[in-house]
Amino acid sequence: MVGVGTWDIDGDTVQKSVRAGLNVGYAHVDTAEGYKNESEIGEALADYDREDVFLTSKVLPKHLDYESVIEACEASLDRLGTDYLDLYLVHWPNPATSIRETMNAMATLHDQGKIRNVGVSNFSAYQLGAAQHVADVPIAVNQIEYHPWNTQDQVVEFCRDTDTVVEAAAPLGRTKVFADDIIQDLSEKYDRSPAQIVLKWAVENNVVVLPKSSSPEHVRQNFDLFDWELDATDRERIDAIEREQAVYDTGINDWDNDTYGISQ
Repeated sequence: MVGVGTWDIDGDTVQKSVRAGLNVGYAHVDTAEGYKNESEIGEALADYDREDVFLTSKVLPKHLDYESVIEACEASLDRLGTDYLDLYLVHWPNPATSIRETMNAMATLHDQGKIRNVGVSNFSAYQLGAAQHVADVPIAVNQIEYHPWNTQDQVVEFCRDTDTVVEAAAPLGRTKVFADDIIQDLSEKYDRSPAQIVLKWAVENNVVVLPKSSSPEHVRQNFDLFDWELDATDRERIDAIEREQAVYDTGINDWDNDTYGISQ
């Protein structure tokens, strides 16, 4: 339910975050080829029992044709120093490539034992439904932007209806939601950090959270969610926040971007 997020950190910083998380009790690490930190994470994971870690990576939208999915996964496995991924996600939908072709490649990787679960990320309900319709392997996860300022209710409801686990990317709203008056009020009431309030709310809504921090202290603090509860009325206060503000999934993409773009 709580994983170590690793977006936008690399080198010694990401290794310290991963180690801090695993040492305190995390059993879930989330990365992606686009994060460009898989090699460093692989070095950190080498010090732990592989079977104790649920490891996720993602394939970029420019690599969603059949052969490129296979090659991207094998490259990620090599960088991470492992024989398999517990979960492999389509990082972003690519309207220029057939989702059927992508899902066929995912099924091949699954049959080969290189990935144990297939998932998607940043898919709308429409896109997820299309992927489910053509996939030979169940789509286990949709990782989406999810926090008190962007709950994506329609997508979450569709995921619930189709037994798809919801994972929260940017569960802290890139820290922007910390300024919300309700979050501040509850932080004071419970004597917990704003991050803990937001993460606890998501977990109690049955959403897997993947908070990222470059601070080992904050990584440890973000895991301290399991010996206390939010009152139902306080959880409802967060649910009722009316502000809708995406921090990254704005619907506008730079198709020429070398990392997240689509090849012409």
